[in-house]
Parts: sequence; C-alpha cells; structure tokens
Amino acid sequence: MSYTSKGGRPFEHASKIAHCHVISDPSVKAFLKGCAPPKTGTSVHLDSDHLAMVDTSRRNPVEHVVALDGGYQEVPVRRDYPSASIAFLQFGALIFDVEDLLRIGLEPFIAPEDIATLNRIERFKLTVPIHNVVLAGGATMTDSVRRTIHDFCEVQPSDMCFNSTLAWLVFRQFAGKPTNWDLASCPSCRKGRVELSIREMSSEHTFTCPYCGSTIYLTDVFRLHEIVDDDLGAGGILAYLTNSLEQLALAYVIRAVLNTKPSMLNEMLFVRDGPLAFFGQTANLHAPFRDLVRHLLDHYDFCLVGLEKSGPFVDHANAISRILLPGQALVLSSDYIYANVLPRSSATAGSYGSNTYYGAKAIYKSTGGGIYVATLPTREYLADPVPGQIPNLNTILNNINALKCDMYDSALLPIALANHLVSLANHPSAVLLEKFARESIAH
Repeated sequence: MSYTSKGGRPFEHASKIAHCHVISDPSVKAFLKGCAPPKTGTSVHLDSDHLAMVDTSRRNPVEHVVALDGGYQEVPVRRDYPSASIAFLQFGALIFDVEDLLRIGLEPFIAPEDIATLNRIERFKLTVPIHNVVLAGGATMTDSVRRTIHDFCEVQPSDMCFNSTLAWLVFRQFAGKPTNWDLASCPSCRKGRVELSIREMSSEHTFTCPYCGSTIYLTDVFRLHEIVDDDLGAGGILAYLTNSLEQLALAYVIRAVLNTKPSMLNEMLFVRDGPLAFFGQTANLHAPFRDLVRHLLDHYDFCLVGLEKSGPFVDHANAISRILLPGQALVLSSDYIYANVLPRSSATAGSYGSNTYYGAKAIYKSTGGGIYVATLPTREYLADPVPGQIPNLNTILNNINALKCDMYDSALLPIALANHLVSLANHPSAVLLEKFARESIAH
C-alpha cells in the first residue's frame, strides 16, 4: 500500500514495472491455467427433456396476485467514536386483482390514482440494533437482537402474530400432526441439540433451556444469534433476517387465507422478490416450508413463484436468451447448474439447493422477449427436475407472461409495485432515517 499525503508532500505512486514479476511467476501461470470461467451462452447445450413451451391460450384460473417484497437500511446513530448504528427493515404483502394489473399494464405509465386503486398493502416495520446499541437493562448485543426480533414477531400484526405463524410452520400444525423442532444450540449456554416441543411452549412463544434454565425464544429457530458478535455487532444478520421475515409473511398470508376462505387458494398466485430458499444459519427453515408446499399442493391448485433480479442465474439467463424461443422455459438440473452457472464439481458440491431450496429453478423467456429466473415449488427435492414434475408450471409462467412490466428489464408489475411501496432507498430514505434515529434515540 502506498503512502498518503498529509503534510503537503506528494503521494507515493505505485510501481510501473512491478507487474512483470507477477506475469513471469510460474505459479501464477499454473494457477490461471487451472481456472475455469463460466461458459458463454453460445457454448451451452439445452436438453430437450428440460424444455417446455408455455401455452398462453389456456384459461387463467388466477384472479388475485399476492406480491411480497422488502428491504432494509443500516443507518448510523453516532458517527463519532465510539460509532453506533441501527437498521430499519420494512417489508409488505400486497394483494392485487389480476384484472386491475392487466388494465394498468396496458397504460403508458402508472398514475397515482392507479396506485391508490391497487394499494391494498400490509406493511411491517422492524428496527434492530446493529452496532454499539443495546436495549435498556444491560442486555448484551446478542440478547438485544434476540429480544427485538421476538418482540416484533409477538405483536406484529395484532390479530394474528408472526410468532403464532412461525409455530404453525415449524411444528407443522398445518398438517394436523405437530412435530418437534431441534434447535442447534441454546443461545445462552451454547449447548447443542435442544428439542423444542409445542406442548412446552408458553403463551408468549418461549421455552426453557433444559441445560441452563434460560429463556429460549421461538424466533431463535432462525439461529441468528450464532452470527451476532457482542463486540463487532450484528451487521451480518440483515440479509438473512429480511429474507426470513419476507417468507414468514408469505406463510402468514397463506395461513390467513386458510382460516377465512381456503378455496381462494385456487385463485391466487403468490409472488416473492427472491428465490424460494433460506440460506446460512436460517437454511433449516426450508424443510417446514417444503412440507407446507406439499400439503398445499395436495389439497389446492397452489401457485407460488420466486423471481430473481440479479446474481449469477440472472447473468446466465441473459447469456442464453438468444438460444431460447419466445414462450420457452428451461428447467435447471443440478448438473446443469454446476456445469454452466456455478462452475464447480457436482461430485464435491453435492446436489444444488438440497439443503436450502423448496423449489426448482427455471429460466423463462416470455413471448415478448423478457427473461425471468424463477423458483417454482415442488413436492420434494429434485436434483434433475423436468417440466412435468413442477405443479402448475404453465399457469404460473402464463401469468408472468401476462403481468410483464416494461418500466424495467424483465420486470413483473406486482413486484415493481411492491418494491415501490416498501423498499427503502439510499436517497432520501437513508438520510432521513439517520436524522430520525439520531433525534429519537436516547443518548
């Protein structure tokens, strides 16, 4: 690293010839020869068994679309030493009528009165301590984060809290035969394999650790306490927490429909911004979600899709867009993914998504030329899925084709509207939230 200038002396510039030593080094040359970049679109072979043409002439059974999206912003509450920060999360579930979406999709721009027509949204807001901010009473950073998430899920929303939905999900109450949940470790004593039983859960959705007697929150099944550092903070949990809460909101909406009018599930399409998967410490939650999907598919024409906007799969989809026909979908196998999208050996990496996803990935080229990377739910994990093994594939992709949004590349109107209504922008949201937090927090 070069010296910087502090007292008027010139900056130290990097050497203009030091690269020669790198270029001539045999070990560098050997390493580069052993590297394998991703394949280009023209070198990819598409297996006909994994291709399907979407029939847009079929009657569309979907009358309502539920879109789920969210975002977060970490803001400083003190920039001077010692610095401190918190994070604001907002996510929501929006319900649209397909007729309204199709009408607005034909207009050149979305007017404010159109937004008012569609604006049936339930927003959820959460504030989380991230660095050098703890709850009153001498709590540690880890305990502050745990209690904050628990309290949010206990009171939001008021009529049917997220904690009750989480219990309904992880204990498989939807199936009528509750099961136990193995928590990897107690957040307090860190001893492993704590079995949680719904019979031992308190009315506040808490448990008692059999080893140390401390309180375990139901939301500890997220296992986020494992990646919170009392000294360095909780910045590493934000993406996992947002992803988990968005999908918990999905389960909440499904549960609400089941409790009020279950037959409506046959007329609804659920769309989330992101893949149908859980990652990192939260990955175990994919299992109850897969069981829920299997239960719904066994009893209803359940339609759910997760759409990705960026990442290696989107890059690959754009690379092969020229060799896909309009209206054609390519269902991705584990071998295909490792050969073309994520260059690695399937023998060492295992089956893609077996411990994280509760659906199969597909690349779809709409009749208008839009490229979409979708996750579609399956009854069980499939390392080599084919179109016929994905329930309601045609219905889901047909709606993606109909609900396109020309405002952005390969955008979907419900997701674009959901993002518009719940996402937190860097400007001006971050600046305003920082001022709000500084004025509101106790010093």
